[in-house]
Amino acid sequence: MTDKSAAHIDWESRIGKPSDTRLTGVGEMPAPDRLTAQDGTGLVLLHWAPVEGALGYLVHRADSVEGPYEPLDHLGGDVLAVPHPPYADTLVTPGRTYHYKVATWSDSGAGELSEAATGRARAAGATPAAVTVALDASAPTSELPGVWNRMIGAEHFSLLTWDKPGAGGSDVALEYAQALGIVRDEIGVRSVRAHGTFLPETVSVRADGTFDFSGLDEVYDRFLATGLKPVVELSFMPRELAADPEYTVFDYRALVSTPHDWQRWGDLCRDLTLHLQERYGKEEVAGWEFEVWNEANLEVFWNGTQDDYHRLYEVAVRAIKAVDERIRVGGPSSAAAGWVGALLEHCRTHDVPVDFVSTHTYGNAPLDFRPMTRAFAEATGRPEPEILWTEWGVTPTHFHRVSDSVFAAPFVLRGMKSALASTDCLAYWVASDQFEELGWPNRLFHGGFGLLTVGNLRKPRFWALYLLSQLAGGRLPAAVSGDGADALVEVIATRAEDTSTLDVLVWNGTLDQSKIDGARTLDRTVTVHIDGLQPGATYHVVSRRVDEEHANIQAVWNELDGGDWPDAQQWGKLRAADRLPADQLPPFIANADGAVLLSIDLPNPGIRFLRLARD
Repeated sequence: MTDKSAAHIDWESRIGKPSDTRLTGVGEMPAPDRLTAQDGTGLVLLHWAPVEGALGYLVHRADSVEGPYEPLDHLGGDVLAVPHPPYADTLVTPGRTYHYKVATWSDSGAGELSEAATGRARAAGATPAAVTVALDASAPTSELPGVWNRMIGAEHFSLLTWDKPGAGGSDVALEYAQALGIVRDEIGVRSVRAHGTFLPETVSVRADGTFDFSGLDEVYDRFLATGLKPVVELSFMPRELAADPEYTVFDYRALVSTPHDWQRWGDLCRDLTLHLQERYGKEEVAGWEFEVWNEANLEVFWNGTQDDYHRLYEVAVRAIKAVDERIRVGGPSSAAAGWVGALLEHCRTHDVPVDFVSTHTYGNAPLDFRPMTRAFAEATGRPEPEILWTEWGVTPTHFHRVSDSVFAAPFVLRGMKSALASTDCLAYWVASDQFEELGWPNRLFHGGFGLLTVGNLRKPRFWALYLLSQLAGGRLPAAVSGDGADALVEVIATRAEDTSTLDVLVWNGTLDQSKIDGARTLDRTVTVHIDGLQPGATYHVVSRRVDEEHANIQAVWNELDGGDWPDAQQWGKLRAADRLPADQLPPFIANADGAVLLSIDLPNPGIRFLRLARD
């Protein structure tokens, strides 16, 4: 998109101005030790010893061992710190030597640098470098928590009642509802978080000062008909309550001002809760989550201070809990993993309820906030708050081509796998390209945040989440070795409860967004070595692929050589291609030891899903 709206220009001028005041002197961590750098094909693979209590690690690189060492920017556009080792540096020139140090990341930011390690990437050979995945099909399984489908993001709910012409001639309200149905049915999504509970079309203030929720009723009636649960995001500020009614964001001029009367903000939160209970039932609403505001640590979303946000949160949570203690409330719903420690500290020192902490990040796997929530629980004697990443995605940048790319598919799997042990929810932002923040889409593939295009075609990263949801049974331990193991090539494997099927989901991806179009040097050949099968038994194998040539709807559109929007014939061809093909591989027989070897090509970026079914 080349033409920028006034809202887009305003966004760019303010998005880089955090109003974040980090806690100081809290959680400073020693540098990690045992840093090693392993030479790989098209990469340098770094390992280090984890530091107890770390939220993550910031990798630094230099051209000489003396430095200077600078944080390694993999171009994700947000938080650079990674949650854990290993890390594959693919921003390399083969044959060139690089020097690395790593700092532990805490709520205070980066600590001191580690000792140095040196590595040098190799050039690609005649054939792709090798990786081995090893698993024992008879091993005990563990739970595979559905962090990817507990919640998903969506543009403001009032699009469910949109009655104006949509992008490309689409029916916005119909497609938006259909998109929610698709993620519910095909990915197993259970709840949806959206902006705009208090937009002018949903809530107004009557002359007598009472609140009119009739607009919200129409929106929620339509939403709840999908069978999904809402995550009630308490934003934006009604004009009648705003201290600065001109402080807005986005094309739809959402008000992001502090309230002029804090008691009125509390009245709004209380009356909303009572109204929802009256309309939908106390037991129903008791099962919803309420999140206070959105990204107040960015100037573009809040004209107050951090203390003002804490007051906003405290007034809201006390008002809601006064109606029903069971309703779960949390925050700070911050950008770039900010303000979490500060909110917990405020709740500890002022005895304020907090059921979950919520924050956002893009272009990287989420940091590990368990040290903070555990410390809060130990200090207060209260239950440990859940950790909900209520926005997450491949980029925070509107209209970025990475959002339509295959690159984003293994990125999603990397983030979700990383989150399995450290979070309760990682909600992809967003379900649909029916999205208006900085202007409506001007063509079908415009770099929208959605898993689904306008017209609800499935992008490659939709298929990544779909394949996660197809994993059957409990998680099997699986080991990856070879060139880029566990940082470039990763795996999740499961076994059905009745042991009839074995699923292997393996992918090849990098955080490095200079490789959006892929890199031949990062292609790999993967040998899947499975033990513990029934000796002599025959197994049938179904393979599904996501890469540049498979399940890539943008490539289909490019082949049609269309304009901005498809015509009727092109829509027909696109819908016919909107599927994830399943290929039947030749059956195999487990040897006398119950073992098999399968060899597959895995391009970068790429995903392969294998289902082995015993005859």
